Amino acid sequence: MKRSGKTNPRLVNLIRMLKSASHENEASIWREIARRLDTSSSNYAEVNIGKINRYAQAGEIILVPGKVLGSGILDQSVRVAALHFSDSAREKIVQAEGDCMTIEELVSANPAGSRVRILR
Repeated sequence: MKRSGKTNPRLVNLIRMLKSASHENEASIWREIARRLDTSSSNYAEVNIGKINRYAQAGEIILVPGKVLGSGILDQSVRVAALHFSDSAREKIVQAEGDCMTIEELVSANPAGSRVRILR
């Protein structure tokens, strides 16, 4: 019998934590991210650094429910939270004096989800 549902334990725990944080803090942003991560992985966002540079202002927090890729140039300091980062994307964010973090770290640092921009 074919198994249905997510099999990655980190992802299962993350979705459960996001739903719990949404309920506890009355922050609908975490419920929306949990819904996006609960879909097929082929629907996950793949955002390039160039898109982050285009849509974010300096000092802003960007949330990518998927993977951040290294194509493009980043010339401002932003905090980026994502499920995964490519090595080149992580390097470019750090070079621009930004910060790379996991979604779990963002939820614990900002439980209300205020001032977070979602990119897909």
